[in-house]
Amino acid sequence: MLLISIAKSLIEVAGMCVIAQMIVGLLSGAGRQNNPIYRLFAVITQPVHRFVRSIMPNVVIDEHLPLATLFVLVAAWLLTVYVKIQFIQA
Repeated sequence: MLLISIAKSLIEVAGMCVIAQMIVGLLSGAGRQNNPIYRLFAVITQPVHRFVRSIMPNVVIDEHLPLATLFVLVAAWLLTVYVKIQFIQA
């Protein structure tokens, strides 16, 4: 149960960082690579993006990778919530 809660928490943090990076990127526009907050979120989300890039087909272009990462994180979060509920009911 503890491992499931830890996994759920890590997925939530990664998801919030991906969303925050998307928002900062939208607000920064073309100069987002020079924004220190955007770069901080890029460092935090880099391992998640690498994992999603490794499981996604080559059809997914790099511009769509943050959105694909968000969808994978939402699916993983839903799975951990389902497993946690099953453990609580058992």
